Amino acid sequence: MTAINTPRVVLEVEALSVRYGKVEALRGARLKVRAGQVVTVIGPNGAGKSSLLNALMGALPAHGYAQGQVRYLDEDIGAINIEDRVAGGMCLVPETRALFASMTIEDNLQLGAYRRKKAGERHYLDQLEPVFVLFPRLKERRRQLAGTLSGGERQMLAIGRALMGKPDLLMLDEPSLGLAPLITREILRIVSALRETGVATLLIEQNARAALQIADYGYVLETGEIVLEGEADALARNPRVIETYLGLAKREAGVPPVESRPV
Repeated sequence: MTAINTPRVVLEVEALSVRYGKVEALRGARLKVRAGQVVTVIGPNGAGKSSLLNALMGALPAHGYAQGQVRYLDEDIGAINIEDRVAGGMCLVPETRALFASMTIEDNLQLGAYRRKKAGERHYLDQLEPVFVLFPRLKERRRQLAGTLSGGERQMLAIGRALMGKPDLLMLDEPSLGLAPLITREILRIVSALRETGVATLLIEQNARAALQIADYGYVLETGEIVLEGEADALARNPRVIETYLGLAKREAGVPPVESRPV
């Protein structure tokens, strides 16, 4: 009988809480992401999603404080600074995208590989062509300034730049924010395809319907607490999730279906 290899746990969070002064933004969060898996955290504005991401990256503001355990590739990284987390293969694509507007698409992508270049990797640009395969539009416009791109193209570039660093963990903060439904569908289809690279993807999304269509597993975050979790398909059928996030009005105004994820 052939043994089934379970993908490695890349990120594991236990009892993570975040405070800003006396205000508790996150309470006892726990989650797990494996290699080649897309895990989503859905919830309304103010639920604590940004606090979760900032705590994972070690990027809380000076008045913020986190406690609990964050394990990355089997190592407790609670005392590790943001620079070392990035050097270790963690990457966050913020909702602002944080591109260099006066630089070309290709130059922005090459900057994404700077960590690898600094580490002395000879072939630090080896992800350029794979990124262009994922995002043909970026290849077509590789000499175009990032500041002239549409919102969807900027999101593609932000994800592509992150992939240039060959991360083990890719965290996406509201990638559909401000995008038209059809562009959101294209972006999330590409996120779904990232499974083939083996990267662990943590998708933070307010668009619950779109996120659950492509995710393997999901968590529902409300007022700082994870109130539900489960296989994405099961969550999409959960009456509470349907009523709160997938109601008729949302469905009519929502994103067209994303291609089914591979089984």
